[in-house]
Amino acid sequence: MSESPMPERRLTRCEMEVMDVVWRKGRATVQEVVDALDRSLAYTTVMTTLKILDEKRHVVRRTKHGRAYVYQPVVSRDEIGRTMIEELADCLFRGSTKSLVLKLIESETMSPAERDELRLAILKLEGKQ
Repeated sequence: MSESPMPERRLTRCEMEVMDVVWRKGRATVQEVVDALDRSLAYTTVMTTLKILDEKRHVVRRTKHGRAYVYQPVVSRDEIGRTMIEELADCLFRGSTKSLVLKLIESETMSPAERDELRLAILKLEGKQ
């Protein structure tokens, strides 16, 4: 018997938007996700996305409650974030997390307050070693 392949944990932008709602709520129906999204998406689009997140990505689990399915996350936002950051570093920086972080620091989008937070986080990490 062959092992099933690892689930694909790289999420599309739409899948991340849907997952954001599920993570925030802890559990949600399709309609609750539709209602909570920042942009307008068709009910069927959200339903299909949740089905993919369950059956292909394995990041949510659905259970039947009455006539509706309720979706709950089975992986954390941190797990998905780690996976996507590793893939981004692999794809753009030949696996160098340092290069990815340096590029983020050099970008114009990081505020001075965010740089201060980053400095504190590095100091904390250094203190643990």
